[in-house]
Amino acid sequence: MSKELTPEECVKEARHVTWVGFWWNAALGLAKVVGGAMSRSGALIADGVHSFSDFLSDLIVLVMVGIARKKPDSKHLYGHGKYETLATILLSIVLLVVAIKIIVESVHKVIAVIDGEEIARPGLLALVICGASIVIKEWLYRYTRRVGQKIHSDVVVANAWHHRSDSFSSIATFGGVAGAMFLGDMGRICDPLSAIIVGVLIMVVAIKIGRPALSEMLEISLPEEDLNQISDAIMSTPGVIAFHRLRTRRSGANVIVDLHIKVNPRIMVEEAHDIATMVENGIHNIYGNDTSIVTVHIEPYHGS
Repeated sequence: MSKELTPEECVKEARHVTWVGFWWNAALGLAKVVGGAMSRSGALIADGVHSFSDFLSDLIVLVMVGIARKKPDSKHLYGHGKYETLATILLSIVLLVVAIKIIVESVHKVIAVIDGEEIARPGLLALVICGASIVIKEWLYRYTRRVGQKIHSDVVVANAWHHRSDSFSSIATFGGVAGAMFLGDMGRICDPLSAIIVGVLIMVVAIKIGRPALSEMLEISLPEEDLNQISDAIMSTPGVIAFHRLRTRRSGANVIVDLHIKVNPRIMVEEAHDIATMVENGIHNIYGNDTSIVTVHIEPYHGS
C-alpha cells in the first residue's frame, strides 16, 4: 500500500505537473498559431487559441492549489478547499468561452463557403503540427490525470481533462485540414467544420469538469456509496447505539462530516468522549487524516 502524501508533498506534485503542462502549452500554442497563419488554416489557429487558454488554466492551478492545501486558520476553520473548487469552476468557464468563440467564428466561415466565397487551402505544415499536438497532449493528459488522482486534487484532474480536450481538438483539426487539402474546392469547408467540432468537444469537457465542482460549491452531500461506507464505520464502533443528522460535503480535496451519535446515558463523560474519538478515527481511516474533518456530537440514548 502506497504511503499517504502530506499536504506539502501534494502541493509539490501538483505544481510540478502543472509547470510541465505550462511550458508544453506555450510551445504548442505558439506553434499552432504561427503554423496556422503560415499554412492558412483557421482550424489550426483556433486549436492554438485553445492551447493558449491552457496557459490561463495552468496559472489558475498553480495559484489555487497552493492556497487550497494550506492548513486551517482562524478565518478558514474548515480549511481552504473551496479555493480549489472555485479554480475548477473558473477552468470550466474559460473552456466554455473559448468553445463558443470558436464555434461562432467557424459557423461564419462555413456560411461564407456555402455562399460561394473562396477560403484558403491549408498547407502540409498544419498536418505535421496537428499530429505532434495529438501525441503530446494525450501524454500530458495521462500524466496529469495520474498525478491528480494520486494527490486527490479535483482541479489537477480537471486540468488533465483540459489537456485531453486539446488532444481531441487536434484530432478534429487534423481531419479538417486533411479534408481541406485533399478533397478539392468544396473540401475547403472541412477546415471550419472541424473547428466547429473542436468547439463542441471543448464545450462537452467544460460541462464534464464544471458540473461536479458546481455541486461541491453548492455543498451537495457525498454520493450514497460514501454515505453507506461512513454509516458502516459509525455503527461498527463499539458503544454507538444509533446515529442521526449525518451531514457530509466536499471542500476541494477535503471531506467534511458532521453527525450525532447516541450512547448509553449511564456511561461516564470520558468513556463517551472515547467513543466519539473512535468514530472520528473510523471516518479518518476512509478518507485520510489530512483530508477529512469530522465533528461528532454525543447524545444519550433513550430508546427509539
